Amino acid sequence: MTTHATPRERLLDAAGDLFYRDGVNIGVDALCKAAGVSKKSMYQLFRSKDELIAESLASHGPAYQTLLLPETGDGGSPRARILTVFEHQDQLAAGGDFFGCPFVSTAVELKNPEHPGSVVARHFKQRLTDFFQAELIAAGAGDPQTLAVQLTMVFDGASARAVVRAQALGGAGVAMAAVLLDAADVRAEAGVKAQAGV
Repeated sequence: MTTHATPRERLLDAAGDLFYRDGVNIGVDALCKAAGVSKKSMYQLFRSKDELIAESLASHGPAYQTLLLPETGDGGSPRARILTVFEHQDQLAAGGDFFGCPFVSTAVELKNPEHPGSVVARHFKQRLTDFFQAELIAAGAGDPQTLAVQLTMVFDGASARAVVRAQALGGAGVAMAAVLLDAADVRAEAGVKAQAGV
């Protein structure tokens, strides 16, 4: 947390850390203590803990996705850009502070698709699927929509395995994604051909 952070920023930062590490069911008292903010102030800033869950996920989501996605205009083929996501996931899972995909974790804990936190989680998961689909379209894949969903499922499954097994993925997610891309004939040169109109 920054030294001059506002109470709202401190709450969002503390919530982001604690919800990810300990789950969204952590108590309001613990949240406020970690943020150095009173419960009264929290409820003046957020209508409910549910709203804080959603806003915290929304504020931290872009940074998590930035860690995963390749840089815009990096010159890589669609296949390479897709596999970069899984390579970055592999690196994150090898760290000691990986607790899975924050969006999946939140939605699974909440168990209510209409909860504002679940809505935010779904939005970010769709953005990942949309990224895969855009790259698959660029590669000229036959059914980019279905394959994008399958790649997202591989990503989520790999995240869950890393947490359940409490160990690094060791390239398992990358390898599974590569198998899907191979089966769809999405090769390293596919994007080059598509861009050249071949």
